[in-house]
Amino acid sequence: MKTQKTIGITKSIALVAHDRKKTELIKWTYLHKEKLMHHRLIATETTGKLIEEQIHIKTKKVMSGPLGGDQQLGAMISQGKIDIIIFFWDPMATQPHDSDVKALLRLGVVWNIPMACDTATADFLITSPFMTEKYIAEHGCYKNYLDRIIDK
Repeated sequence: MKTQKTIGITKSIALVAHDRKKTELIKWTYLHKEKLMHHRLIATETTGKLIEEQIHIKTKKVMSGPLGGDQQLGAMISQGKIDIIIFFWDPMATQPHDSDVKALLRLGVVWNIPMACDTATADFLITSPFMTEKYIAEHGCYKNYLDRIIDK
């Protein structure tokens, strides 16, 4: 059994980048500024500040990733408050919050959130016809999991 979520015309887009990927995300954001301006942007603290200062697009900011921002975004995903994740993570560096990063990516998959972790995939997402129309996203129904009997 599947559950559906309607992603509206205006999307809530999470923008996240590890330190060595921030320049790449800022450049990508600049290239797609005209499209991004029509959506609600949510970013981790440092990334959000850079976007606002350099691209002049308003973002809602959560805490810095290592200080809990990844977990805040994960909570927002599970509450249905994020529609898309653009997360330029650094595959060549160990992060002090690797477990939080993994949890965020896991929740994106659990709730069937479109995710891009590199510029090529982000380009495909932002240029998709679904970016300007409603989209019905199906995800698993977790009622059986929630109703399971736990042995005491």
